[in-house]
Amino acid sequence: MLHPGPDSRHFEHVRVLPSEDLRPWVEHFWAVRWDLRGQPPALRQTLPHPSVHWTFEAGTSRVGGVNPGRFSTTLEGLGGVFGIKFRPGGFHPFVGTPLSALTRRTVPPGELLGPEALALEAAILATDVTRDADRERIALAEGFLRAHKPRPDPNVALVQGLVTRILEDRAVTKVEDLLTPGGPGLRTVQRLFSRYVGVNPKWVIQRYRLHEAAERLRETPPPDLARLALELGYFDQAHFIRDFRRIVGRTPAGYARHGRERHT
Repeated sequence: MLHPGPDSRHFEHVRVLPSEDLRPWVEHFWAVRWDLRGQPPALRQTLPHPSVHWTFEAGTSRVGGVNPGRFSTTLEGLGGVFGIKFRPGGFHPFVGTPLSALTRRTVPPGELLGPEALALEAAILATDVTRDADRERIALAEGFLRAHKPRPDPNVALVQGLVTRILEDRAVTKVEDLLTPGGPGLRTVQRLFSRYVGVNPKWVIQRYRLHEAAERLRETPPPDLARLALELGYFDQAHFIRDFRRIVGRTPAGYARHGRERHT
C-alpha cells in the first residue's frame, strides 16, 4: 500500500495463508474492512504485485488480472471485501488460457470459472463482513479450489522460481540475469511469463524494485537517491525518478516528503 495511513481505528486489512495443499497456487486470502461513518472518504492506493486477485464484494465481484499501473479506490461508509490472491503463475492452471489476455482487465468470475463460481460468490457474500466470518469464507473458497484443483504443471514451479529470484535477489536487475546454463532461453522465459503471469519478466523486475524503493523512501531519513537508483539497477538517477513518478504519481523525493507529512 502506498502511504499506509495512521487510521487503523477505521480500517482493517487481514491476510491468511492457505492450507498447505493449496500453496502451489494461492499466496494468501485477504479481507479489507472499513468503517468510515462520520469520516471523510479515504483514498487507498496500492502498487499491485504480478498476481491475479479474485475479489468478493456485493455487486462487484471480479477476477482481476495484473494491473500494470497503480490501483486506486475511494472507501466510504461501512463496507468490506474478501479476496483470494493467487501466486504469480498460480491462476493460469485453473483456466488454461494465457493470462496476458487478462492483463489490465477484470472479468466476472462466471465467465472464467463457470456457474460454480457464482455459487461460491453467493455463499461468501451471504456471510458476515466481520472478522469472525473470515474462517468460514476461507473454508468455502478452499473447498471450491480443491474441487477444481488443476493437474500438475512443471511450468508453474519454473515460473514461480524465477519470480522468487526476482523478489529475493537484488542482483537481478535485467531479464538476462535470470538465465542460467541449461535453463530456458530468453524467448522461452518471455513466453512463459506472458502465458502464466500475464506480463513480461522485465515488468516484474521493475515492479519489485519499485516496491523496494517505496519501502526504502519511507525510512527516516530517506536514502540518497543516486545510491538507491544504482542499487535498484538503474544506470542513472534520472531514469529512476522518471519510472517512479510514472508509476507512483510522485517523484521519489515528493513521495518521501508526503509520507513524513502524513505522520506528523
